[in-house]
Amino acid sequence: MEKQSTPLSMPVRLVLVIFFLLGLGIRLYDLSDPPLDFHPTRQLHSAIVARGIYYAMAPDSDLSTRDQAVSLKATIGAFEPPIIETITAFVYKAMGGENLAIPRIINSLIWLGGGMVLFALSRRMASTTGAVFALGYYLFLPFGVQASRSFQPDPLMTVGVIVSIFAFYRWSEERSWKWAILAGLLSAFAVLVKIMAAYLIAGMAVAAVLYAGLRPNWRNPQVWAMAALMIVPPAGYYLFRDPGSSADYLAGWTLALIHLITDPGFYIRWLSFLSYLMSLALIFLGLVGVLIAKSLPRALLMGLWIGYILYGLTLPYQMYTHDYYHIQLIPVLALSLAPMADLLFEKLNQLQRRWRILFVVIALAAIFYPLWTVRSTLAAQDYHHEPAYWAALGEQTPDDGNVIALTQDYGFRLMYYGWTHVSLWPSGIERDLTELRGGDTSKFESDFAERTADKRYFLITALSQLAQQPALQTMLDENYPVIARGDGYVLYDLVP
Repeated sequence: MEKQSTPLSMPVRLVLVIFFLLGLGIRLYDLSDPPLDFHPTRQLHSAIVARGIYYAMAPDSDLSTRDQAVSLKATIGAFEPPIIETITAFVYKAMGGENLAIPRIINSLIWLGGGMVLFALSRRMASTTGAVFALGYYLFLPFGVQASRSFQPDPLMTVGVIVSIFAFYRWSEERSWKWAILAGLLSAFAVLVKIMAAYLIAGMAVAAVLYAGLRPNWRNPQVWAMAALMIVPPAGYYLFRDPGSSADYLAGWTLALIHLITDPGFYIRWLSFLSYLMSLALIFLGLVGVLIAKSLPRALLMGLWIGYILYGLTLPYQMYTHDYYHIQLIPVLALSLAPMADLLFEKLNQLQRRWRILFVVIALAAIFYPLWTVRSTLAAQDYHHEPAYWAALGEQTPDDGNVIALTQDYGFRLMYYGWTHVSLWPSGIERDLTELRGGDTSKFESDFAERTADKRYFLITALSQLAQQPALQTMLDENYPVIARGDGYVLYDLVP
């Protein structure tokens, strides 16, 4: 293991500068495109929250606009404290207005800051060469590029996990109060940003204590202080601030879907999804890297991987449907690959110069290919026309009665760009989820009557979803008049 104080050579420093410049550049590419390229539902959720916070802090803004922004924010659920949204709102205020490029820049810089810590940690766990490899994977993985520039709490949570690993590693080396307190506080912060961090951090914390020896640490005040700092702040928020929300999430996403883990196909879908996101070959190499790592890194990495597995078993549906639920695995896999990279570079040092030059060419291709892939994907996606469309649709939506809608992204496009709140008719995916949870979706007429009881209008903007629900289309076409029709939408009057 290499000490952090070991000076970096000039070639390594040059590589790091190039890596960080490329990592920032690719994340800021196509900066002005609306945040609809990667999980727009989650990004627009954060955008609505940030806008509400911003207008609440803007006393000079139009009163009706401010009230509408705050009101729309209040209509959407909040499962975690709005940390990244509040940071964004303060930058909005400093810059004089909303700009959705700002959170993209903020999260990109946060991710690069996490890369610096990851590099320092990898040097301690393995070596400088292994750390360079780990950093390259962390910065240039195409999935990681898109996820880390998105407006949601997950990039900040992931960086919180990285700094928590670093603090636990240093505590395991020194057993000092400084690192015990930092490990507890940083872990609490990561879990506060998003509770999904708790799985990895808990696995790592248990592994760190077991590595130090359970019996001698049973009465160690540093261990209990870390535990208290890690647990009390997040528990205070998630369990006591709104216990009903946490209980509903647990019931809806864990208890109701836990039966999926008894299906062998679930594990195939999980692995296939990971292969698409991160390369299954590299995942298996990373697991081998855990086995060949030095004792302390091996213990912490095993704890992190066990935490990730438990995470997947308790949130099975998301493991093969929501790619951003795997973002925190990126630094874990990067750290796991560092020992394998050490073996590779050790072998390369034994080769003749011409073969080492050929390796450099291959390494450059391995960097620029994913960068070009991401750049091509971002260039092919153009959502600049979307804000004007949804703004116009918001203006055309009647305000003399309640509206129910079959629409994109839980109605967030209409809410953010059109400043319009609608009740939601379930999409096909939501109906599939209801069936997975054991619910009854066969009683269409009673369901329709219940959902539209106090509604005046039915808006359809997800026309492909309507085609997948023929009973709904028949009900609307045969019983209610169309009062407006345009590009991509149909509006029915439920009280003709």
